Amino acid sequence: MREIEVSIILVHYKTLELTTNVIKSIYEKTKEVIFEIIVVDNASNDGSIEKIERKFKNQIKIIKNNKNVGFGRANNIGVKEAKGKYIFLLNTDTILINNAIKILFEFIEKNKKIAVVGGNLYTKDLNPAHSFSRKKLRIRDELINPIRIKIKNILGLKREDFNYTSLPEKVEIITGADMLIRKNIFLKIGGFDKEFFMYHEESELCNRINNLGYEIYSIPEAKIIHLEGKSSIFKEKQFKNSRFGKYLYFYKINKKNKLKWIYFFSQIKYIMMFNLSKYKINKNVYKEFCNKFL
Repeated sequence: MREIEVSIILVHYKTLELTTNVIKSIYEKTKEVIFEIIVVDNASNDGSIEKIERKFKNQIKIIKNNKNVGFGRANNIGVKEAKGKYIFLLNTDTILINNAIKILFEFIEKNKKIAVVGGNLYTKDLNPAHSFSRKKLRIRDELINPIRIKIKNILGLKREDFNYTSLPEKVEIITGADMLIRKNIFLKIGGFDKEFFMYHEESELCNRINNLGYEIYSIPEAKIIHLEGKSSIFKEKQFKNSRFGKYLYFYKINKKNKLKWIYFFSQIKYIMMFNLSKYKINKNVYKEFCNKFL
């Protein structure tokens, strides 16, 4: 019997329909690769994980956390139980379009210097979606990116975070929605930083992988729908977690000397967007972060 090649890890939190659909798409689309599915439940307490357990009995492995530990830590827990040579971190709000797992697996198998790969992500309407970042997160981008994106949308220009070619491309960051990574490298660097709850933990992880001299690639042949944000239940909480994650990322990378600038630029951005609500929430999140880490 062949050993498991890819361990697919899904972090579940009250997303019965989404998790069910992604598991179905995995079994429908994934061929010629030996895989296992590990579902890590973050204490949903709504009966959803029990329904998934009954529906996919003997097809998946389920880990039940006694509290919601967030995205990164839940994946770390899943990896400890994984038997595969590779780990495929896949969001529950995704659907495979093609045999993406095999495509990613075969590419990374042939390239020993590459530690992480990811596919092209699409919206439910099959329009290009955020799939990677070509550069590390920079403080100035907090202010510049919204302006750049708005201009590109008005002019109908192509996105910068999507691979429009048919060729693999070296990038800095693969989104955590579909990250296939060598398990030995993941374990070597200690997995996701436990201080992140949700958002930007994959950016920090990719930074450590790059620092070790490994490469990260976008593989456009692998295609996946990402219903971005659909697995987040509370929008305000989602925004708070995103802001806190971004401050934590810059603190980890640059320490405290540049934190005030990322906060300053973000507040200017919300003023320009005429979004007083986010301006106020961001101010509170920044205070909370400083009280905890500074």
